[in-house]
Amino acid sequence: MSHPNTALLVIDAQESFRHAPYFDEKTLPAYLSAQQKLIDGAVAAHIPVIQIFHVDGDRAFGEDSGFIRAIEGLAIEPSVTFRKNRHSAFVGTGLDVWLTSHGINRLIVSGIRTEQCCETTTRQGSDMGYGVDFVTEATLTFPMTHASGKVFSAEDIATRTELVLAGRFARIVTVDEALKTLENAG
Repeated sequence: MSHPNTALLVIDAQESFRHAPYFDEKTLPAYLSAQQKLIDGAVAAHIPVIQIFHVDGDRAFGEDSGFIRAIEGLAIEPSVTFRKNRHSAFVGTGLDVWLTSHGINRLIVSGIRTEQCCETTTRQGSDMGYGVDFVTEATLTFPMTHASGKVFSAEDIATRTELVLAGRFARIVTVDEALKTLENAG
């Protein structure tokens, strides 16, 4: 079954993060499992899988680093790949042109970091008129420390992201719910 109006975005699921000082391996296996299930389901439903890589001047995210590639443990053969140097996958990449030229008006958002590039892309995509499903369990983030010294866990950050996106910018769904939507579409 084909769903030509939908695309899966796999944002910044790249080896660079393993070399970032904040990288935390604890939740990586669950993320990889959820992300792979979503990728495999999208492929089975014949919807495009779009891989986005973040590239900037940071050592681990520089083109010369050798880390601008899919994170180990993820099997992905994208329909198309874009490189970005901003938080939103739409800024300066040509993503919107590609989506429009392929008749896509619905996005499924997944990848790394939940509250940064995934959330920013979701907000901008929604503002541009795309319907967006945000699949939190197929996103990954890391603990962060507030200026007050309070540490927010990855779970805290994901919960906050769902709170600010739900019903305003996206529909919050599980991997299974996203895949069920694909099965029932058309």
